Amino acid sequence: MTGESATLRAPARPLGLFESGRLLTALRGAVLLLAAGAVLMIVRLPWIGDMGVHAATVERLRHDLFHPGNPMVDSPTDSPYYSPWTVCLALFAKATGLDTFDVLRCAAVVGLIVLATGVRRFVRTLSPHPAAPLLAVLCLLLLWGVRPFIWSGFLGLTSLSANASYPSTFATGLGFHLLALLTQAHRRPDGTGLSSYAGYAGLGLLWALLMLSHQFTGVVFTFGALGVLVAAPGRPARAVAPRLAAALAVGLTALAVWPYYSFFALLGAGGLEEIHQPLYRAPWALFTLVPLGVLALAVRFRRDRRDPLVVWFLLGLVTVGAGAVLDKWSLGRTEPAVVMPAQLAAALCVLDGGARRLRAAFAVVLAGALAAGLWVQRDALTFVMRADALPKAVTRDAWKVWQTPAWTTRYTAYGDVFMTGDLGAARTLPGYGGYTVEAGYPDFFLPDEKQRAADTARYFAPGTPRAERLALLRKYDVKWVLQRPSRGGLPAGDPALREVRKGPDGRVLYEVLDAG
Repeated sequence: MTGESATLRAPARPLGLFESGRLLTALRGAVLLLAAGAVLMIVRLPWIGDMGVHAATVERLRHDLFHPGNPMVDSPTDSPYYSPWTVCLALFAKATGLDTFDVLRCAAVVGLIVLATGVRRFVRTLSPHPAAPLLAVLCLLLLWGVRPFIWSGFLGLTSLSANASYPSTFATGLGFHLLALLTQAHRRPDGTGLSSYAGYAGLGLLWALLMLSHQFTGVVFTFGALGVLVAAPGRPARAVAPRLAAALAVGLTALAVWPYYSFFALLGAGGLEEIHQPLYRAPWALFTLVPLGVLALAVRFRRDRRDPLVVWFLLGLVTVGAGAVLDKWSLGRTEPAVVMPAQLAAALCVLDGGARRLRAAFAVVLAGALAAGLWVQRDALTFVMRADALPKAVTRDAWKVWQTPAWTTRYTAYGDVFMTGDLGAARTLPGYGGYTVEAGYPDFFLPDEKQRAADTARYFAPGTPRAERLALLRKYDVKWVLQRPSRGGLPAGDPALREVRKGPDGRVLYEVLDAG
């Protein structure tokens, strides 16, 4: 069976319950309820995960669009966080004068809209059934495992609740739009529209925008694009290959000329394995419900060995497997290339998955799995409501949202350097305009990253001589020390420090008076 016949075939006769207007209304209600939760989450904008580095990125660009330097520390280095998306956010911030966190709220709105429309558009290329996009959204959010987790580029409800304002959400939506446009381009037998050279050049630019905005997500959807190409109708290769070559050339050129960082230098990035190893620990707990989608993929594979979701899944599976075999844990970030096609296949299997009774049975199992997934990820409620307003059954395993150092901005100035041994403070202070001695996030573009970490540890270590501590403050032109009283460092009564204020989170802000 050809890719064209598999992709364009009329769907099997829908189940009676999916012909019911009541069920469609229920599905729409469920998605709208999740959307309402997303609105509340955007208002609260929970401080967790990578929020600090994304806020800092916007801060640096809005202050100096052409030479922003490192987002976290006072160093004139490049950063892969300076993507076309964050540059647009900074331009929006400069044009409107909005606070950085209000800009991130706007980013979350746009990112979720791009994601929702992208999923709908791509699913429409796979099935014309009106329930398909709704079921796809629910499967993408809920069909995960028994242990919720948060990673950029992973669409679980808990993860997305924390990551909606991140570039990965925008990039994921962009990726679904890319797959939809590429599918449509290969369905046109003429040489017009997206099938023209200009159309393919546009696809190349879209791919480059995706790769620059979030590199791991770019790889995931590159696999998806390859799946679409493998499943494309049987047009003559000599007619398609030059257009694809033109698209690739345009995309690679855009990657090469991006001025804020060297994209191709990322290929030699090191130091990323340890932080990604958790993605390979207990995968049965992280992806417990995904095998249901793998079963649906098997059904699609029996019908068409060139099915785009199957090819996408297999490419992701090989890459993730290679990471496990080679101890390249960073390849775990391509796990969405395994999970998302399985989730989409599960949604479509109910609507066009073979015999009516089998589809009915699968629908019952899928409904139970979605209900289980919703319960497992109930902790997402803590991102939209106060913990004391929720039952203990919901908040027992809730993620802890960080206390922000916003109170320090009353005393400090943009660009001041802080010495802090608190990881939470190191990750949040740059979002309010400050710099820290030690970068709060891994950064292989920062040549003295390890030295900065060692100097910070040395400053707070017991027994470090006073003269050495003062020398470290001078080395980095430190103006403030933010620490908990028991953390170490110079004692509170040292003449080089002046206590300014005790914060609501127990940390104390000291001004550095004399590091000479």
